[in-house]
Amino acid sequence: MGESITLAVSTVIFALRPHPESQHPVLWLPLVRRVRSPHKGLWALPGGPLGTTEDLAASARRNLHETTQLTPRYLEQLYAFGRPDRSHDQTMPDDRTVSIVYWALVHADVASAGVESDNVRWFPADDVPDLAFDHNQIIEYALWRLRNKMEYSRIAAALLGETFTLSELREVHEVVLERTLDPANFRRQIEATGQVVATDEFRTGRRHRPARLYRHNHSIELADNGPLTGR
Repeated sequence: MGESITLAVSTVIFALRPHPESQHPVLWLPLVRRVRSPHKGLWALPGGPLGTTEDLAASARRNLHETTQLTPRYLEQLYAFGRPDRSHDQTMPDDRTVSIVYWALVHADVASAGVESDNVRWFPADDVPDLAFDHNQIIEYALWRLRNKMEYSRIAAALLGETFTLSELREVHEVVLERTLDPANFRRQIEATGQVVATDEFRTGRRHRPARLYRHNHSIELADNGPLTGR
């Protein structure tokens, strides 16, 4: 028999959640435990075979919802991974899997509503175990893409609620970019881009004086993915 090629779709999905020790927000992602060979018992990215009647993005959303019950606000195609030996199974040496990988972002409240079980668990993005296939490499690439997008788009909106303070927005950038940002410079840069719109509401109930709430400018896309977005 000749070589058999399977097309699959996987998703790296990020959310900001408190670290269990420091309680400071860090990037987390959900993983699923494989229940069959190859790599049975290892953690892996959510995913599955490409549906025969679905486009790629629809298949990614369906697989993600079936495994984690999550519906991402932002979903973008990351890369196609197809090294010949990436899914090698000794019992089926002529089989090969090519994965179309997406990456996605959700707000913490959405992440908390997702399914967690013995076979579905959230991990800090910088502390994942050794994963099945080449999924550690895929996560590293997704983090690189997220950090690059954060520099020039309003993609941070997908990790926040409808309204937020500038301090909360700056914290998202600092967590993702892994560096401290000067508050005054950050405010000037954000306000100059027109990405945020001031509301008449304030965040109260904290030790500091009330902070004005902002919302993202909905006339600006989260990120410019070109004319083939979602394909």
